[in-house]
Amino acid sequence: MLRARGERMTGPRRAVLTVLAEGDEHLSAEAVLDGVTRRESGVHRASVYRTLEALSDLGIVQHIHVGHGGTTYHLVRNGTRHLHAHCRVCGVVRDLPSDLLDGVAEALSRNHQFLLDPGHVALSGTCLGCRRTDS
Repeated sequence: MLRARGERMTGPRRAVLTVLAEGDEHLSAEAVLDGVTRRESGVHRASVYRTLEALSDLGIVQHIHVGHGGTTYHLVRNGTRHLHAHCRVCGVVRDLPSDLLDGVAEALSRNHQFLLDPGHVALSGTCLGCRRTDS
């Protein structure tokens, strides 16, 4: 994907992409950094952060703001971004269908002249497991 967009595959990019490709988790920048340094001890922290930002800008990695300022990253698979739900009790981040808020986005645009970017921030709430624990 990088080469198709005229971008280079650098060592830090390869390391970050490898860490993100190993699973479907939503990883913090620190977790990505830990995974990268386990593989390549010579990659600098700043390189990992710049790489995450560059890959996000290119649409290869999606970053999502969760909770109070936390950010997670994951690979964009099949070329489509999707929505997320974040449990404020246990911290789990779940994937949601990309079209889930289409009706809300259309109403905001039509009625309030507001363009929604729903893939940028996770919806906050409480997962079923945590709700059962509270009962």
